[in-house]
Amino acid sequence: MKKTLYVTAAVIIEDGKVFATQRGYGEFKDGWEFPGGKIENGETPEEALRREIMEELDTKVTVGELFDTVEYDYPEFHLSMKCYLCRVEEGDLVLKEHENAKWLDKDHLFSVDWLPADIEIIRHLEEELS
Repeated sequence: MKKTLYVTAAVIIEDGKVFATQRGYGEFKDGWEFPGGKIENGETPEEALRREIMEELDTKVTVGELFDTVEYDYPEFHLSMKCYLCRVEEGDLVLKEHENAKWLDKDHLFSVDWLPADIEIIRHLEEELS
């Protein structure tokens, strides 16, 4: 049986655009995703998300409502990803681990090569940004 990875991701929307990041390392290097990461033992998804965004982007976020939960089977593992609507509280979204980042409006959501699990979020976002 595959192991399940429990992760959390930030859907940061400002002025009708969503913040996307490009992975700079690992198996999925160069793929586009929502920033976030693994939920550590004893952390709530919201705590994990605040910690991960601080570590990866040197930015403090306010974690809002749960936007979506994605269950996705990759060949090596199952991903359970809780995605929250977030807003920047303090900081400038500095890329510490990512190669690139973009603010995408509704018409450009599919202009980057999203990781498979994140595509489901994009479909949901298309409706939100309408």
